[in-house]
Amino acid sequence: MFENSDAFSGMSSNDLPASRAFYEDVLGLVVEEAGGGMLSVQLPKGGAVLIYPKDDHQPATFTILNFPVEDIDAVVDELIAKGVTMQRYDGMSQDEKGIARGKAAGQGPDIAWFADPAGNILSVLSA
Repeated sequence: MFENSDAFSGMSSNDLPASRAFYEDVLGLVVEEAGGGMLSVQLPKGGAVLIYPKDDHQPATFTILNFPVEDIDAVVDELIAKGVTMQRYDGMSQDEKGIARGKAAGQGPDIAWFADPAGNILSVLSA
């Protein structure tokens, strides 16, 4: 039914200029105008995320976008150097960088969370 669909994900923001700067300048992604005051964040291996304006925006309380990477430590170091703060969660064992080391314990990938300017939760995880 959807095998030929150009599906995409979407999220809201209460500050599109700040969102654009974050996704372009901090994360290094291509961001395009999508019409109607919306942005389209192009994902590295295809697909896109639509960011639309919403005055009464409420950030997601769960991870809405994941970035698998080969070297999570290097990526987290680079994010921190660019001023990104890693999120910390009660009850979650995270190291000094904010990385939950699940891989060595056989409990899933190593993962660290951070937020975009609108407060939406993103993650970087070991591929």
